[in-house]
Amino acid sequence: MKDEIIKHPATINPPVYHASTVLFRNYREMRLAGKGQLDGPTYGTDRMPVQRAFEKALCNLEKGSVTRLFPSGLSAIQNMFWCFAKSGDHILVVDNAYGPGVSFCRKILTQFNIETTCIPPSAGKDIIDFIRPETVLILLESPGSNTFEIQDIPAITAIAKEKNIITALDNTWATPLYLNPFDLGIDISIQSVTKYISGYSDVLMGALTVNQKYADILKNFYSRMELYAPENDCYMALRGLQTLATRLRQHEQSAIQVARHLEQHGKIDCLFHPALPSHPEHHLWKRDFQGSSGLFGFTLKQEYNDRELAEFIDSLKLFGLGYSWGGFKSLLTAARQRRRMPSRYSGKRIIRLHIGLESPEDLILDLERGLTKLP
Repeated sequence: MKDEIIKHPATINPPVYHASTVLFRNYREMRLAGKGQLDGPTYGTDRMPVQRAFEKALCNLEKGSVTRLFPSGLSAIQNMFWCFAKSGDHILVVDNAYGPGVSFCRKILTQFNIETTCIPPSAGKDIIDFIRPETVLILLESPGSNTFEIQDIPAITAIAKEKNIITALDNTWATPLYLNPFDLGIDISIQSVTKYISGYSDVLMGALTVNQKYADILKNFYSRMELYAPENDCYMALRGLQTLATRLRQHEQSAIQVARHLEQHGKIDCLFHPALPSHPEHHLWKRDFQGSSGLFGFTLKQEYNDRELAEFIDSLKLFGLGYSWGGFKSLLTAARQRRRMPSRYSGKRIIRLHIGLESPEDLILDLERGLTKLP
């Protein structure tokens, strides 16, 4: 009796495959797979269909040449360094970059004779002062996700190209919708897919997208390291990508409304949102960006102790206390800045808000009630 033919129904979203072994249709396909000449997955770690679909969609949105996925945003940053730097190299990292990534440079890369120098968070043409003959890579984050300084990206990439230095940008805050790094001369765009791309605080994933010059290097590195992203997470990230524009538009509008209100509050000293004219690098945001997201911060006029600050923070009803951002729920963190280089917020406690998809009027009322708890 012949086996019943299994029909695969047509669906809007691609099916998820849970597999280690991929069966070949014949010996010829197996031989081609062994030579690396067969299109499509050859094993469970070889970028299964949903991962490939998401990579293609994100790459198109980024307007890059190749996208590869990683288990987290930090993993994407770490593997970028492994891919493009070697022993004896020197890299530059902007001082407002993602903290765990900076820590990786200082505590891990140094063990492999890769040296890191921090550069000012609002760097521009002055980056020339930090470049050495052995400098191979520059990592930017614009704006920084805690202190929100913006770098002059075109000025930096122009200098880097003259010296054949690779430039990478963590573009998680703006997403590919509101900033195209490749148009500004960047070679590698980094996304923490965990945040706005997936959008629901239930996915851990990072992505690297590169231009044509570095496409083969990333592809070869990725396949040799047997890296991959879980199928279910790829499925949810691909689903989240479909609503990114709608969600981000609401995050942007609500955050600006909340930020403008807080900027006038008597207890707030300095509010830093790149889309507001009061931001020191607003002119750069206006020149390079097409929009803003839901993440910004502020400092208070008075320095409060932990007990006093807890009265304010713990009274909030709509803001969750937790790391990360980019999901539908509003979040808050509070931490003092500890950077190697002086900054305009050195030593100050920064209240960082992620404005989610709740009513901005309700969020404003919640913050207003909370701020009354401060003496």
